Amino acid sequence: MQSSVISSPPDDRETDADAVMRLFDACFLASHNTVLVRGDDEPVYLPADADCPRHRVVFAHGFCASALHEAAHWCIAGAARRRLPDYGYWYAPDGRNREQQRAFEQVEARPQALEWIFSKAAARRFRLSVDNLGGEATDPEPFRRAVWAALEAYCEKGLNARAERFRARLAAHFGGPQALRLEDFCRRELD
Repeated sequence: MQSSVISSPPDDRETDADAVMRLFDACFLASHNTVLVRGDDEPVYLPADADCPRHRVVFAHGFCASALHEAAHWCIAGAARRRLPDYGYWYAPDGRNREQQRAFEQVEARPQALEWIFSKAAARRFRLSVDNLGGEATDPEPFRRAVWAALEAYCEKGLNARAERFRARLAAHFGGPQALRLEDFCRRELD
């Protein structure tokens, strides 16, 4: 695992993932002692411990989409959940059966809707992820509907303070929409 210190790529241009890490850290390091960290493998949330004084939101393989997704999970998690490794949630890796996949989709609709909001703010394309390439095939339409419903709810009710702070920072940096409006999203983007 790497530290949250961002080193410049060889050509001195900041990658989108580097920018997302920098923006997240600017939003939450001082206020929540939390950093976004590029990981080598599976994403994970690690609360501060004896080995590391900071809470770490670790995203997979340097992928910007993974950084936005893991930031979404962190923005949703309450204070008690943020004291637990991986927020204390159950997780079955790729290769899930139909029942496990439905359980996965139930907990993933809100984070994926929030990732979509962050992606739009960062002027990036969002891709819905059922994250089960090696598992039983399931109909993705119920999951699409659930993500759309979660997006509608966020647009109607607004985001919590952490999510809105990060969304606004992404939009200011990347030039995405400055306000959260449902009309900036298209249901067909989930297909």
